[in-house]
Amino acid sequence: MIHSAAVLTTALLFGGMVLYSFGFAVFVFSALPAPLAGATLRRAFPFFYLFVMAVAGVGALLWWPHDASAALVMAVVALSTVPLWQLLMPAINAATDAGQRQRFKWLHGLSVLVTLGHIAATGWVLVSLV
Repeated sequence: MIHSAAVLTTALLFGGMVLYSFGFAVFVFSALPAPLAGATLRRAFPFFYLFVMAVAGVGALLWWPHDASAALVMAVVALSTVPLWQLLMPAINAATDAGQRQRFKWLHGLSVLVTLGHIAATGWVLVSLV
């Protein structure tokens, strides 16, 4: 039962990150004017990071009795999201507010790379089940 919960939690995290990154964010920018889209995403990102931290943390706990490697990957995803939420997101917002386009691009690119890494790591946990 707990193993199934670990698999489902990991699948939820993987699907949620993919949907947010490649679905919701793209949709918001295609459906709303750029300033409103940016403001909407700015308000949504804290919830995204909280989702990732919470679900990955629960996943790590659920994996622990069954697969230490999967538990470690999920724990790393959860813990590495904290600086994204507390440091990188505020820096991205500050760069946007100050009109620092190059700094924004660099910081945003970093956040995208880390998120892609999280998606890949979570995908690895799922694929390793096969």
